[in-house]
Amino acid sequence: MATRNGFCKKSYIVAVDVGTTTIKCHVYDKEASVRGSCSKKVTPLYPKPGWVEMDPEELWQSCVAVIKGAVQDAGLQMKHIQAFGISTQRGTFTTWDKNTGVPFHNFISWQDLRGAELATSWNESLIMKVIHAGSSLLHLITRQKTFLAASIMVFSHQHVTFRLAWVLQNCPEVQYAVRNGTCCFGTIDTWLLYKLTKGAVHLTDYSNASATGVFDTYQMCWSGLLCSLVSLPLSIFPAVENTGHFFGCTDKSIFGVPIPIMALMADQQAAMFGQCCFDKGDVKITMGTGTFMDINTGSEPHTSFTGLYPIVGWKIGSDVTYLAEGNAADTGTAIKWAQELELFSEVQETAEMVTALKDSDGVCFVPSFSGLQAPLNDPGACAAFMGLKPSTTKSHLLRAILESVAFRNKQLYDIMMRETRVPITKIRADGGVCSNDFIMQLTADLLGRKIDRPSHFDMSSLGAAFVAGLEAGFWKSQDELKKLRCTERVFLPSTLSQGDLSTLHSWERALRRSMHWYSQA
Repeated sequence: MATRNGFCKKSYIVAVDVGTTTIKCHVYDKEASVRGSCSKKVTPLYPKPGWVEMDPEELWQSCVAVIKGAVQDAGLQMKHIQAFGISTQRGTFTTWDKNTGVPFHNFISWQDLRGAELATSWNESLIMKVIHAGSSLLHLITRQKTFLAASIMVFSHQHVTFRLAWVLQNCPEVQYAVRNGTCCFGTIDTWLLYKLTKGAVHLTDYSNASATGVFDTYQMCWSGLLCSLVSLPLSIFPAVENTGHFFGCTDKSIFGVPIPIMALMADQQAAMFGQCCFDKGDVKITMGTGTFMDINTGSEPHTSFTGLYPIVGWKIGSDVTYLAEGNAADTGTAIKWAQELELFSEVQETAEMVTALKDSDGVCFVPSFSGLQAPLNDPGACAAFMGLKPSTTKSHLLRAILESVAFRNKQLYDIMMRETRVPITKIRADGGVCSNDFIMQLTADLLGRKIDRPSHFDMSSLGAAFVAGLEAGFWKSQDELKKLRCTERVFLPSTLSQGDLSTLHSWERALRRSMHWYSQA
């Protein structure tokens, strides 16, 4: 029996998720149960302060290894795989020569800050242009509806735009390739697709494109206006296709048989899809290396001036679903740092350790190794402990770190509610940090909403598998997918104590004092 795409009907879907710290691959059966898995750690590179990179060849080899490993772990052969889905971290990119496929530089991570100075300079210039041009420029921005042109002043240093501009200004090889028409730009999804097809295609999907900051989510194309303003050549960008699409087959030499690639998806949008947050008002909180809070805004994008940004959740057929998103960059990063400082040994013990305490003894932690994102948007903020005393113990420090994760969740939720004004239908959490019951319960208390935690945390991989499976005819509808999702626990909100409120207010003061630290140095 053949699917609607003409591929022989088989029994399993494979999805790989390239995260910031780990590359994971899962093999899913018809019930969306994991039949086999494999993972490898990502090796970040820190060549200079504020620079974060990854080696493209190492990433490629790791991706191939985990795909083969997951299929082997399932006791299967590649010929049993019906379709392949790819989920990747967003905003991490490289450039390469389209003739040779050789990268001009390492992947520049979404955590990298080398574009922050350029962003600040450009934004200040934009502000002055608005002041001097008055209503005419504001009318242009409104008429164009370019999402970065409308709200770039508060979050542009987080996105690809200025890091790519930095590359174009500082890498002679890239400049030469641009002049000769041989330069290709791509985020990780585009690079993997290029490698898997042996250079046959240079493509991305709408979810990944929209998360770069160079994409106009209103016009659904790369922003010619923004590229002109920041001097980015449109010629280097990949073509954009639907999230569910036949992107080609893996080259036979890689896995022994060609496998149809049926989905490319940015990781946060994939997690939203994996959580089955298909309806307007659905909210997903992913707590991994960073925290990403997304709300489904339906068929209309939402533009914010405080750091929420509109992205394409997914485009399947002619239907486009938009999300509004806010993020905090250093969630899992802070917890891993605490473990390396030997504040605790095993992650599983942290909730019990801090619950045994009445409070954090006045200690506050600011989780800002990569600056502060929405709603404060300060790349110069520093990470800090405040309120230390001789009575402070390791457990107090750990509790302050875990509290800061929940407090940032509340900040993001509050600005999301205030700006989108979309009634909440449900809240679902995922990511490795959501396994911490203390963070989950405190977040539910702070938000005053129940939060659903799934039995399977790797939602990005599941979301990519779901989209690939739908496109290949493996699953028939979103309603079928909803029946496959399983809840492990629901956290119900309880009333906040006066002590909790006092701690929250102290933390907010600490947050403000950590701001503009590096710009003052």
